[in-house]
Amino acid sequence: MFDLIKYKNVFIGFSLILVIAAVAAMAVFGFRLGIDFTGGTLWQFRFNGDSVTVPALEDFFKASAGLENISLNTDSDQKLFLLRTNEMKEADHQRISDLLKSRFPGMEELRFESIGPTVGDELRRKAVLAFVLVLVGISLYIAFAFRKVSEPVSSWKYGLITLVTLFHDALIPAGLYAVLSHWQGVEIDTNFIVALLVIMGFSVHDTIVVFDRIRENLRVQKNKKLPEIINMSVNQTFARSINTSLTLILVLLALYFLGSATLQYFVLIILIGTVIGTYSSIFVASPLLTFFTKE
Repeated sequence: MFDLIKYKNVFIGFSLILVIAAVAAMAVFGFRLGIDFTGGTLWQFRFNGDSVTVPALEDFFKASAGLENISLNTDSDQKLFLLRTNEMKEADHQRISDLLKSRFPGMEELRFESIGPTVGDELRRKAVLAFVLVLVGISLYIAFAFRKVSEPVSSWKYGLITLVTLFHDALIPAGLYAVLSHWQGVEIDTNFIVALLVIMGFSVHDTIVVFDRIRENLRVQKNKKLPEIINMSVNQTFARSINTSLTLILVLLALYFLGSATLQYFVLIILIGTVIGTYSSIFVASPLLTFFTKE
């Protein structure tokens, strides 16, 4: 039987290093906010036929379309383009689209979003509120679900540990996103918030499985101390946790390498979060219980 508690300081120390690195990355690099939070226009299109260069499109948008503040990205084949600019009215969108099609035949519009700054600010506030409410709600639910457990760890401590691990699981992918934001120009949008919420949902599910087994073993193994119970419970649920996570990881890998390029970073964050969440459920959440008891 694997002795998890014997190496708990190593596992928790490793997590602490990752969290510190993530916080440092966010403090140093910060985030590039997408149009969801700042307002603006996101326009995705492609060309079927002759390849079109970025300089040619930039010259068109500035000279012919009258757009000044633009950011234009393309894929390796220069077929798919993503334009970011200031908020654009529908009339301007139609006018520029007609000009673009006449200048570059074979143009096909894939996506167009235009959000005002007021809406973007409201989305940002609601995204932060949703994140906080999910953290608090899950922690309160865990404390309520384990309300009949009082010895040797009180139910509210299960909720507190769940809150700590959820922060852990969200901070590390967020730190990675800050690095990508700095070096790759990746912007955070509502998909980023959704990815963090998905990560927390999956992580807490895995944590509850382990905690529930600990609770059951505490009832039937009253002659054993808490560290022994934790080791036993983790070993009993280890294979289930790994197998469940592995099936999701395989799907996410397929989506990352074979899926749409527009969802690549969204899938990457969930992939990293799934790995971190599985690790924290087994190697962080359970050992933290021992810090709340004298056994």
